[in-house]
Amino acid sequence: MRTGIAELPLHGGRAPRWLFEKMVKLSRAILEVIVAEQGSEEFLRRVSDPFWFQSFGAILGFDWHSSGLTTTVCGALKEGTKDIVHDLGLYFCGGKGGASRKTPVQIQEIAETISVESDGLVYASKTSAKVDNTCIQDGYNLYHHMFIFTARGDWAVVQQGMNPENRFARRYHWLSLNLESYVNEPHTAVCCDKKKESLNMVAEESAAARSVVTEISREHPEKVISETKKILRMPSRHPVLRLDISPKYFHKILLKTYEKAPNDFEDLITIGGVGPKTIRALALVGELLYGTGPSFRDPARYSFAHGGKDGFPYPVDRTTYNQSIAFLETAIKKAKIGEGDKLKALKKLCYI
Repeated sequence: MRTGIAELPLHGGRAPRWLFEKMVKLSRAILEVIVAEQGSEEFLRRVSDPFWFQSFGAILGFDWHSSGLTTTVCGALKEGTKDIVHDLGLYFCGGKGGASRKTPVQIQEIAETISVESDGLVYASKTSAKVDNTCIQDGYNLYHHMFIFTARGDWAVVQQGMNPENRFARRYHWLSLNLESYVNEPHTAVCCDKKKESLNMVAEESAAARSVVTEISREHPEKVISETKKILRMPSRHPVLRLDISPKYFHKILLKTYEKAPNDFEDLITIGGVGPKTIRALALVGELLYGTGPSFRDPARYSFAHGGKDGFPYPVDRTTYNQSIAFLETAIKKAKIGEGDKLKALKKLCYI
């Protein structure tokens, strides 16, 4: 089982309308086959695998190395399944930009409809986003968040951050089925072609630093502020940790953490207002006071069936694309009435 991170170069433009409409149909057909053959949990496993997700996008005709693959594929899945979500037992929430911020409300609305407890799902959505935007400081800010869950409460997350400096996007995958901790190595595998020095508070090596940071957050603000003044006079050993937080704002956040007294690091990051700068500053203070530094290990460690949007490796072959959709849709219809020959033949050709 592979979940983790993928990096993609930023590309301009978007999928043309005609291609997106085909992506909607083909993604729906493929998803129906997977669920019919192996269940909704299997789809969660696959969508949380960055290699499978990338290949899936290529099959749909999107550019295999484009950052837009993530948002377009997720959009196609959400659009293509909106009338069959209850049959599939899979629910898609969130999306790009403003749509991502509506995820909690969408989860609650769907959960109420299918009589499922929503609190844990909303927590998973918010915390996974908080971890990748706050605890892993690698220059990528989230702008896309897709939360997918089943009626049993299992879930997967596909979210993406953008780094305007190196013009790359980084995709983060989560899966609840084997998740043991939100704040200790939550990504179990990684797909990435670039690495850098990153503040990684969810690395195994950062366990002691997480404890120290949590302890400091429970201290009286005045004590912590006095230590930050020393940091301002120190040379920056780790550029990623430069203290660029407003003292007044820092004091305000420390007062909030002091009053709430978080039990552990996971509790700390769920407090409103505790963002990347706060965690960065507390990590610096912790290293200064206790000599316990965080990890700087970057957590990041296809096929062309129908062509690509930009014409690489060749323009999208519309005839072949239509034939693929028709084949799958026919196979699905026949499977539903007990005639599964086409699905069996398809399984011989590829692992669906």
